[in-house]
Amino acid sequence: MTAIKHALQRDIFTPNDERLLSIVNVCKAGKKKRNCFLCATVTTERPVQVNVVKVKKSDKGDFYKRQTAWALRDLAVVDAKDAVKENPEFDLHFDKVYKWVASSTVEKNTFISCIWKLNQRYLRKKIDFINVSSQLLEESVPSGENQSVAGGDEEAVDEYQELNAREEQDIEIMMEGCEYAISNAEAFAEKLSRELQVLDGANIQSIMASEKQVNILMKLLDEALKEVDQIELKLSSYEEMLQSVKEQMDQISESNHLIHLSNTNNVKLLSEIEFLVNHMDLAKGHIKALQEGDLTSSRGIEACTNAADALLQCMNVALRPGHDMLHAVKQQQQRFSDLREQFARRLASHLNSVFVQQGHDQSSTLAQHSAELTLPNHHPFHRDLLRYAKLMEWLKNTDYGKYEGLTKNYMDYLSRLYEREIKDFFEVAKIKMTGTTREGKKFATLPRKESAVKQETESLHGSSGKLTGSTSSLNKLSVQSSGNRRSQSSSLLDMGNMSASDLDVADRTKFDKIFEQVLSELEPLCLAEQDFISKFFKLQQHQSTSGTTTNEVEEMDGVALSRSYTSGVPQTISSEKDMIRQMMTKIFRCIEPELNNLIALGDKIDSFNSLYMLVKMSHHVWTAQNVDPASFLSTTLGNVLVTVKRNFDKCISNQMKQMDEVKISKKSKVGILPFVAEFEEFAALAESIFKNAERRGDLDKAYTKLIRAVFVSVEKVANESQKTPRDVVMMENFHHIFATLSRLKISCLEAEKKEAKQKYTDHLQSYVIYSLGQPLEKLNHFFEGVEARVAQGIREEEVSYQLAFNKQELRKVIKEYPGKEVKKGLDNLYKKVDKHLCEEENLLQVVWHSMQDEFIRQYKHFEGLIARCYPGSGITMEFTIQDILDYCSSIAQSH
Repeated sequence: MTAIKHALQRDIFTPNDERLLSIVNVCKAGKKKRNCFLCATVTTERPVQVNVVKVKKSDKGDFYKRQTAWALRDLAVVDAKDAVKENPEFDLHFDKVYKWVASSTVEKNTFISCIWKLNQRYLRKKIDFINVSSQLLEESVPSGENQSVAGGDEEAVDEYQELNAREEQDIEIMMEGCEYAISNAEAFAEKLSRELQVLDGANIQSIMASEKQVNILMKLLDEALKEVDQIELKLSSYEEMLQSVKEQMDQISESNHLIHLSNTNNVKLLSEIEFLVNHMDLAKGHIKALQEGDLTSSRGIEACTNAADALLQCMNVALRPGHDMLHAVKQQQQRFSDLREQFARRLASHLNSVFVQQGHDQSSTLAQHSAELTLPNHHPFHRDLLRYAKLMEWLKNTDYGKYEGLTKNYMDYLSRLYEREIKDFFEVAKIKMTGTTREGKKFATLPRKESAVKQETESLHGSSGKLTGSTSSLNKLSVQSSGNRRSQSSSLLDMGNMSASDLDVADRTKFDKIFEQVLSELEPLCLAEQDFISKFFKLQQHQSTSGTTTNEVEEMDGVALSRSYTSGVPQTISSEKDMIRQMMTKIFRCIEPELNNLIALGDKIDSFNSLYMLVKMSHHVWTAQNVDPASFLSTTLGNVLVTVKRNFDKCISNQMKQMDEVKISKKSKVGILPFVAEFEEFAALAESIFKNAERRGDLDKAYTKLIRAVFVSVEKVANESQKTPRDVVMMENFHHIFATLSRLKISCLEAEKKEAKQKYTDHLQSYVIYSLGQPLEKLNHFFEGVEARVAQGIREEEVSYQLAFNKQELRKVIKEYPGKEVKKGLDNLYKKVDKHLCEEENLLQVVWHSMQDEFIRQYKHFEGLIARCYPGSGITMEFTIQDILDYCSSIAQSH
């Protein structure tokens, strides 16, 4: 290896002014072994550059060539793979990782040691060495051949030592002081040597001259040591004295600490005692109020309220750790518990008595309102009970069992009281609606079917003097009164068969006022009770445990409503509103069935009452939902509104069914159909009721259904009519419908109004043409032949030369229609039209005028043909247009 090193130095590095410091024989890891050498070199010129050079032996010959060189400053990491076991592999991290395998571990270690030294000297420890033994990174290198090589290399490295700035400055000053320092270096060196010898001599003499002074200094040091010993003795005595003082001071400090600790404990004990006394001491006045306080007077209630609050504060005081173990504290807590139990029992008993007393007091008030359509006022009772609101809150926070018991008792007492009041109230409303007395309402206790029949019979008898409807309606009523019983639904249908004009408008107005008064009385009653429950029971501050209330939103008959269902599973009620609604449902459980009964009665009296009820109920539901959509009042009225909407839909369905079942007389003229007149009255009534109503959409839908049914039924009747021509039935009834819609101006029926007008116009024209026919029949046949010849290609002025259509034949036909004969035909036609048309629609003159216009049109047509086909003949009709006008006018006036 030494020979190779010298050869590489000579052949490769010396020509490049480089010095070879270490060499290692390597090959690449994992590949075919092709040996090469890694060399660590330094340049001989300044600044020094350190390189790692890869040298490879040439394939041709025994010389070496330089292959790759890396600057040592680019080396980042040296990885020896294993710091414990011998391993010839190592990695050098330049721009990439180079993996090498050395020929021996000793060569690898020597090379890595050289790299470490160069890093220490030139790169200031920039390179990281990993998995390298710490022994290898020392300045000394292991013994052996490689040691000598490395040592020689190090000496070679150390031959030159760079001068620092101070040394360079001194050398420059010396050289400036000698003129021949540069020109004669040997003389300058000899001069420096001589000066050095002189300085060495002076130095030795100075050392020898200072020996006496050294002896004096040593003597002084001995004396100082003696003084130090004396000072140490004094300090020891002082230390003993201070130690005694320290012990005394420690005893005094400990005594003071104990005194301070005792005072601190006394202060803390006093603080704890004051805390317990201040927070757990209940005044005697409060105790007396809780035990014997008057719960009937305002002053006594206020004293009891203050005492209860003070007791609650004492019981809820946050005790500090350890307080609950004190016997006095336990006794005081037990005393508070006994006071709370005693007062809670006394309060619950008193309030139960108040609830019962209220029931008796209200019973006497009930008798005063029995004849009036008003509900008793509960405000005085609410006002008296609200004085106990704070005590109820206290009871709720301290003894929830008694609070819940009071809540249940209140609901039980009030539900029975309200049930009596509301039932009596609805009885009065029913009496005022039917106009009967309490004794006359015995039929209300009969079975449902018999009650319905009796009610219908009374209604029929009460209105028998006012029946002026069609023969169809009279026939149905006579059949009903003859004893044929039907179900309640058919009874309602028969009631609907009466024309709306048969029922007294005053009765409907009376019903509307009564129904509105009923709702107006119920609404403030429910709102006042709900407000009282919220304030008195303080529901917003507690989550009660009771049956779960489930709210379901339904869409029934176009009415959105929410219903509450209460299950028996004990769960926490989600909110104050749920608890309030649950209590209100139990207290006012009779409102909904009573309202439904009242609605059923109103529907029996007059099916058109459902219109009033729908408008009134919709308004009250809308008002209640704006206040609170989930309240009891909103839910209950919403449920009842569904029933009202069903009755309204049933009223519409019944009217449509009556149209389908209508029968006309075969012996008399039809005229205005009864259901057409009924639709007019229904629409007029509905428009007056639904003016500015919230549920106008329901009425518009009903209008659309009814008008289509009216159209279909009119055509059906017209097709079946035998006495009256079909065009007359259609013309009169659609004229009546058009007049009704034009007068009422119903926006949703604009299309139907136009359709009715068109049908009226079309059938008027059809009837006129059909009735008028061909009044000048022979003349008409003659001119039809003339037109046929012209159509065949004969010129109009040449038609008179045809044998069958010459002037003589024309004069012969015209003579058959003198003015007298024409007037007679028109008179017979007028009588025929008068016989077909009904009086109530008054369309005779309209039809007669249309016939006059049609006749004049035919006359002008004939005159035109004579003028074109027989020019200059002087032939004219026996009568003129003026004669026609005079005939028609005189006929109309004579009748």
